[in-house]
Amino acid sequence: MTSDVLSQRAINRALLARQHLLRRWDSEPLAVVRQLVGLQAQAPTPPYFALWSRLARFDPDDLSRLILDRVVVRIALMRGTVYLVDAGDSLTLRPLLRSTMERALRNTTYAPRLDGIDLPALATAGRALLEDKPRTTADAGTLLARRWPDRDPAALAFALRALLPLVQTPPRGIWGAGGSPVCTTVEAWLGRPLDPAPSIEDVVLRYLAGFGPASVADAQAWAGMTRLRPVFERLRPRLRTFRDERGRELFDLPDAPRPDPETPAPVRFVAPFDDLLLSHADRTRVISDEHRRVVFTQNGIVQATILVDGMVRGLWRTARQRDAATLTVTPFRALSTTDIEALTAEGLRLLRFAEPDAARHDVVFTGQ
Repeated sequence: MTSDVLSQRAINRALLARQHLLRRWDSEPLAVVRQLVGLQAQAPTPPYFALWSRLARFDPDDLSRLILDRVVVRIALMRGTVYLVDAGDSLTLRPLLRSTMERALRNTTYAPRLDGIDLPALATAGRALLEDKPRTTADAGTLLARRWPDRDPAALAFALRALLPLVQTPPRGIWGAGGSPVCTTVEAWLGRPLDPAPSIEDVVLRYLAGFGPASVADAQAWAGMTRLRPVFERLRPRLRTFRDERGRELFDLPDAPRPDPETPAPVRFVAPFDDLLLSHADRTRVISDEHRRVVFTQNGIVQATILVDGMVRGLWRTARQRDAATLTVTPFRALSTTDIEALTAEGLRLLRFAEPDAARHDVVFTGQ
């Protein structure tokens, strides 16, 4: 074991390398989904943009096919948010996060409206409804209110998300499709049971592979779990340790990539809700506290961002009007001519991916 000090820039480059944001990966979508232990999927399209930014070649139909074939699933996991994950990983991760999901239920505004209800009975009744046929949780809540007429249907519906391992079935999450989330249990959807003995140690090792070097607090922030210190202590003999510039202990896999801090980082367009920005307690490795207050909105939205020299330096959004598609870049500070040229070229590639049938593609910069 060592306790070498890693600069902030070294930590940044290590994270970008593992996220495939230093160099696009010549691989398949499923490999990225597995490498990163899933992709944030609170909205249908962010996983597609996340993969476009990381893969040398990406056809959105390839990911849609994985969803339709039940190779990957959309399910609430880390921090209680919806993820797109490998089907097998969903069966391992959901049992590990059960107590986290149930704790979140007790801390919501719905908790008083569920006070005194028999939660196991509610879970059993909800499972029967959703395994009979996929439904929206709102429809399930309305049906459950017939059994519990003194309860708010919306509160009953919300409870099902915490009590049951629910997957969102297609067409939700399919490129170009719409519709409200329709759910069933992951066991019914995959025809397999949850993992009876999931390993938290294995999950922590996979987290470090995708997001390290990282502290215990970082891993807890990613998972939405507490009390991971004993897990890291059990793993310590298998890990390498470092310190950051503020003296905090970081853990890492011995052979994980840690590029030279001076490795050039190309400009990148990062998807909304991307885990790059959400998976550490100390997010300054990729975004400053000042800019985080702009990117993370008060209503829980994490906006799409640009990376310049490995750090978040602005926002991006697309718009379509008739046959013209426009990508608007809003930098936080003035950009160099070189950076503007690189972002324009990358932005045009992004527009051709997002709006292939548009007759015109334009990249514009505001505030320059």
